[in-house]
Amino acid sequence: MQLSTRLTGLTGGGSDGWDVFRRSRAMIAAGTSVIELTQGEHDIRTDALILDEMHRSARAGNTGYAPVPGTDVLRDAVAARVQRLTGVATNRDNVVITPGGQAALYACHIGACDPGDTALFIDPYYATYPGTIRGTGAVPHCIRARPEHGFQPQAGDFADAPDARSLLINSPNNPTGVVYTEDTLAGIARHCLDHDMWLISDEVYDTQVWNGRHISPRALPGMADHTLVIGSMSKSHAMTGSRIGWIVGPAKAIENLINLATHTTYGVPGYIQDAALFALQQGDPLQDEIAAPFLRRRAIAERVLKSSGVLTAVPCDGAMYIMLDIRATGLTGEAFANALLDHEHIAVMPGESFGRAAAGHLRVAMTVEDTAFESALTRLVHFAERTAHAA
Repeated sequence: MQLSTRLTGLTGGGSDGWDVFRRSRAMIAAGTSVIELTQGEHDIRTDALILDEMHRSARAGNTGYAPVPGTDVLRDAVAARVQRLTGVATNRDNVVITPGGQAALYACHIGACDPGDTALFIDPYYATYPGTIRGTGAVPHCIRARPEHGFQPQAGDFADAPDARSLLINSPNNPTGVVYTEDTLAGIARHCLDHDMWLISDEVYDTQVWNGRHISPRALPGMADHTLVIGSMSKSHAMTGSRIGWIVGPAKAIENLINLATHTTYGVPGYIQDAALFALQQGDPLQDEIAAPFLRRRAIAERVLKSSGVLTAVPCDGAMYIMLDIRATGLTGEAFANALLDHEHIAVMPGESFGRAAAGHLRVAMTVEDTAFESALTRLVHFAERTAHAA
């Protein structure tokens, strides 16, 4: 039997961007020690108190069907968090709980686009973006943010964009670590308002801002009714495996997205929702504790890279990644990443995994213990220097 082209064509006929990661995992399975700086996965686990609450809730019997929109108390807590951080009036009718940010990403595009509609996204992008859009039946079209502009999308970058129903952005940004400025977001908002488009704003790194401030475009004039915001507990509370996130948007949109959840995911387990509620109730101190290792490692990276005459770092203003420009070595990001894995047993993600705009770059996840991170990054710098001198 033939499978649907929507399923078989998710990656557009090319790589899904995870080839180096899979090579690394195969080497580890074969007994080779590899330092992995690939996935955005915390090196600390979910806080024991959150797990205790999850256990308590499950043992209390909260293991049956949970309310599909999310429990009222969790939706209220998410709404209060969003209102506090953005200043935009938000209540539970503006919130639907989802099984993680990825499910939210898919649902937002189902809500914004009909099959055949064009959906815009910014390049560099998180690796699943174009495939998620294709999976909804929409047609992905990237807008390139250029390294010479610090990967901040410029108004002129949209000049030749086709008519579209949605635009997906991500700030703080994975893979670049860039935090979009107020001017950048104002330009994006103008484009969406001028073209009557949905703005889908992936804000899962909103607690990881090292320089400047996070601005949710939903707070910009006229944008509350044009914006769907994706949030998640994965990065802010080290709950990646719990698969719990949310969408915030206009009440009518949320009402219909709840209907979609009824016909697809059918909600999130109640004991996980209770654990997420408990985690949110711990406030900023817990979020700051989860974010602190990445701020430390950002300082380590700046110190290590300062002496390099070959590598240049994109200013890391947020998220858990450092983006390195390795074009001076004469290698593509993919060739460099594969050579680094072969010779140094260090795994990083090539920039090409995240689009054409990031070609000649590497994404380095700051997700191992400080001493190991410093050692691995130092070895990476030395490898780059040897490669450049041999070219």
